[in-house]
Amino acid sequence: MKILSVIVSATVIVVSSLTMHAKIELPSVFSDNMVVQQNAKLTVAGKAKPLSTVTFRSDWEGGECKAKADKEGRFVMKVPTPPAGGPYTIIVDDGTGEKKILQNVLSGEVWLCSGQSNMEFPVKGDWAQVMDADRVIATMQRPALRLLQIRNTTSVTPIDDASVEFGWVESSPAAASFSAIGYLCGRMLQDSLNVPVGIIDATWGGTPVEAWTPNEYLKDVQGFEFYHEQLAAGKDEQGLIDAAMGKVYEGYRNPEKMSYPYDKAVMQKGKAWGKMPVPSLWENNVLPGFDGIVVMQFELDLPATAAGKPLQLCLGAVDDWDMTYFNGKLVGSGRIFDQQRDYRVDGNLVKGGKNVITVEVIDNAGGGGIWKSSCAVVDGTRYSLDGEWSYAVLSDFSQMDMAYQLPDTPHYPSVLYNAMIAPLTGMPLAGVFWYQGCANVGRAAQYEVCFKNMIEGWRKSFDNPSLPFYFVQLAGFQQPVTVQPDSEWALLRHAQSKALQLPNTGMATAIDLGNPVDIHPANKQEVARRLSLLALDKTYGRTQACEAPRCVDTKIGKGYIDLTFDNDINTEGGVAIGFIIKDKSGKWAYANTQIVSNKTIRLSSPLINNPIAVRYNWADYPGGNLTGRTSGLPVTPFATDI
Repeated sequence: MKILSVIVSATVIVVSSLTMHAKIELPSVFSDNMVVQQNAKLTVAGKAKPLSTVTFRSDWEGGECKAKADKEGRFVMKVPTPPAGGPYTIIVDDGTGEKKILQNVLSGEVWLCSGQSNMEFPVKGDWAQVMDADRVIATMQRPALRLLQIRNTTSVTPIDDASVEFGWVESSPAAASFSAIGYLCGRMLQDSLNVPVGIIDATWGGTPVEAWTPNEYLKDVQGFEFYHEQLAAGKDEQGLIDAAMGKVYEGYRNPEKMSYPYDKAVMQKGKAWGKMPVPSLWENNVLPGFDGIVVMQFELDLPATAAGKPLQLCLGAVDDWDMTYFNGKLVGSGRIFDQQRDYRVDGNLVKGGKNVITVEVIDNAGGGGIWKSSCAVVDGTRYSLDGEWSYAVLSDFSQMDMAYQLPDTPHYPSVLYNAMIAPLTGMPLAGVFWYQGCANVGRAAQYEVCFKNMIEGWRKSFDNPSLPFYFVQLAGFQQPVTVQPDSEWALLRHAQSKALQLPNTGMATAIDLGNPVDIHPANKQEVARRLSLLALDKTYGRTQACEAPRCVDTKIGKGYIDLTFDNDINTEGGVAIGFIIKDKSGKWAYANTQIVSNKTIRLSSPLINNPIAVRYNWADYPGGNLTGRTSGLPVTPFATDI
């Protein structure tokens, strides 16, 4: 009993010691070099010693607050921030001697940059660079411009702490991998406002708007019923994954039930297969940027003496999931991308001569394929499986019906909001810069509702119903077409423009900055300038010509339509191009133009006797040339019949 007593006493002492000296924890977005939004209320939440009094101290005026930690050690307080200035030091302590100290903190203007790859696009990185990148990098030594990179992470429920790269850093040439638009907007704002600026980059290439939208703001968006059914069932992340995979496999085994593209002829004899090296990730060779289901096959020749003997199949790590067959019989499956697969094959499946190994690989995101060395072992003899494998694509997840998306991918509803935006909502912002939409081309009607809902959802989450939100209208992409009334890219741009119905929004069109063969045009300088002009005019009251003229009136005459704009327009060469007109039969034709006045253009066509509607710059990659005479900015695409 004495021994037991000593052990219990020692345990109490250890636990007590750990409790007494619990480290103070703050969210990862709190670090040295951070920028806080000036003249705002900063939410400081974290963990400390349970039931302790936590004190926040800073060397700005009025910068001391206290809060009581609960029995779990959690605390939260609202701290008033000072006018622009600094540097400051922040100290958070709980009275036990434990302290969290943040140094070189500035107060100024904090902007969040978010969206997909064109916002993620670096000044200069391993996959892209802006035009004149070295010249831009030479301007990046800016101690009062601070940058914060949020890591790519997903979550099926909102989380409190974001994953960040290194914490806040001072802008310097070493940060060239940071968002080009983010840096360039920060540079222009800092030069114009002469205050510290903080830019937060929370981006993920190839992601749809629904992944960035809070789940409660998807309830009235048609097409997401499956998502709310799964949430209502109270499933955790693994439960959601299992449910989604069940749907994938249901269709996979029964193609007639499939609502996503599936090549059911792929397993038939005579189907043309490609070749893929193993070990490798297919993104690095035959299938760049591909996520989906791929069937891979290898013919293993065994001596006659191996027939009827058990075989150990050792596949190198498979990214992400696999279902593996030996001579047509399922022998195993796995779901961990960096774990070797070891499957036992019964001797009755093993024969002398040719044996066919088939691996159905499911790649949810990122790399895919068999990426480590593989072998088969029979009766103590090792046979290498490395070399060329045959492969064929079964399903491309980029074309998958949303009900089949997997919750641990960045395409699933709300997962990026939950992991990359929700943890930031305690930080007051000056506003948001947004560039996204390519991943939703083909779903314009849904995007129109979802995008507006996302903006309203973010405003509620940041407790700022008037949070400025400035976004980029998609650049031109694909081969130029003169008359393309059914353009999905044009429809998506139109859906984007509908968000201007919300207050405190602005749209910077990139329609004239595209590249027909590259979805990532390199001129990010002009995109950033246009976004910054919106902020300087609408948020900071620096009178700027930040928007192009808009069509405000149409007048139909005999054989023509007159368009009137709210400000003077300009055309290169004196001839307006980029218009198509329609008659009552639905026929479209390219329009001839006549400049009637500084604000009015007349449209007609020998192919259209009585035009009833007009569309401008309405194509995947249009070539319209209207600009504002004062602003020099391109007139945004529009349609009078939608």
